[in-house]
Amino acid sequence: MPADDLALLAQAARAAGTIARRHFGNGPATWDKGDGQGPVTEADLEIDAMLRRDLLAARPEYGWLSEETTDGPARLNRSKVFVVDPIDGTRAFLEGSKDFSHSLAVVEDGIPVAAAIYLPVRDRLYLASRGGGATCDGRAIGPSGRTDLTGATVLGSRPNFTPARWKGGSPPVERCFRSSLAYRLALVAEGRFDAMLALRPAWEWDIAAGALIVAEAGGQIHDRRGCPLRFNAAMPQHDGVVAGTPAIAGALLARLV
Repeated sequence: MPADDLALLAQAARAAGTIARRHFGNGPATWDKGDGQGPVTEADLEIDAMLRRDLLAARPEYGWLSEETTDGPARLNRSKVFVVDPIDGTRAFLEGSKDFSHSLAVVEDGIPVAAAIYLPVRDRLYLASRGGGATCDGRAIGPSGRTDLTGATVLGSRPNFTPARWKGGSPPVERCFRSSLAYRLALVAEGRFDAMLALRPAWEWDIAAGALIVAEAGGQIHDRRGCPLRFNAAMPQHDGVVAGTPAIAGALLARLV
């Protein structure tokens, strides 16, 4: 199953990229979701419709959870569920940045078992299956191996590093940023950065694929309290996310208030 599902996700992610590239830089119609949720574009909705149609046609017994589909309780009764973000980093997409992604996962009984993160403008594809390791464009990947927190490169938005959030003030790290939360996780799995964190509530569709890719690469990932992540919850949110090399992720968790 995982190998078949992984191939299915890879194919679907590339199909999503074809749609995204058609809209990229061409002023797609855009709406604000309201309530601080940010923008959504016609590209998000077209990709969501395609993914839902094609993935559920291939696996009609699976449940469905997507940022751009109205949620319901039916998925809670399914052992296997697609967890999808059609475009993670919609603001980056609208601004012409290459750092948006498509994030697709299969979750089985709360655990991600297959994952794909695709950056269509960069044509970069991250894949992982449970017990099968993680790759970028077919090459095995792993975290940086860094153990010293001082000077570590950590992906996160500026508010995450407010001194009041940390015991003893902000950690002595180099802060970096990429718009897509899924991409941040993939970059940590690949060892391009030592860790990432997001201290606000994190939606499952943003992190399900990246969580598996990080874990299969050999990294560590938890919520901001150090608890393991499980997916397909009735309320599909986690209390933040911290990922990185085991040493750096552990050091960050130990310093959080």
